[in-house]
Amino acid sequence: MERRYLKGIIETLLFITDKPLSKQKIVELIDDKETTIEVVSELLDELITDYLKYSSLEIRQVAEGYQIATKPEFAEYVRKLYKERTLLKLSPAAVETLAIIAYRQPVTKAEIEETRGVDSTAVIETLLERKLIKIVGRKEVIGRPLIYATTQEFLKYFGLNSLSDLPPIDQFIEENTENEQQENFQESISEVINDEQITNHDIVENKENN
Repeated sequence: MERRYLKGIIETLLFITDKPLSKQKIVELIDDKETTIEVVSELLDELITDYLKYSSLEIRQVAEGYQIATKPEFAEYVRKLYKERTLLKLSPAAVETLAIIAYRQPVTKAEIEETRGVDSTAVIETLLERKLIKIVGRKEVIGRPLIYATTQEFLKYFGLNSLSDLPPIDQFIEENTENEQQENFQESISEVINDEQITNHDIVENKENN
């Protein structure tokens, strides 16, 4: 296939998809023996540069894939247009629970509740329904409780490429909770993070081990 035509195919796939596409998936969809991952990588780089220079949209690397998105400076106007259709905002309780799972995963319900100090059944069910977390197995202790981890949808929701891109815990909380809820939550979760010295490196290791 001609390079220009291939570039158009990739752009079309990224425009129409409802979830990020990996390079491998793009290669599979094009289904041409001469279109390798290397070729797709080169064309993606060209498209990313083109969009940065000439478009109000951008091609973002999210959840280990690529997708066309609005540039941040224009997001305000998209929200005005789709005021009632924008992503549902997470409650402070949901953000609190999600942060604990993201920074300590894999983690059990009891471990989440030990940190939060309240029952988390309803919040966990909500996060499961929204596909922001998933059950990844059972912990080998008495009772074999379920253990939870974040999902690809979590990465997509927060615009992250991988768990190693998670910001410092304080920044994550500040960006995703109401101001009046931040102080108490920051204090409680920071104690847990600091006590256990959890780092993004630990998060990546947990991901690889599961």
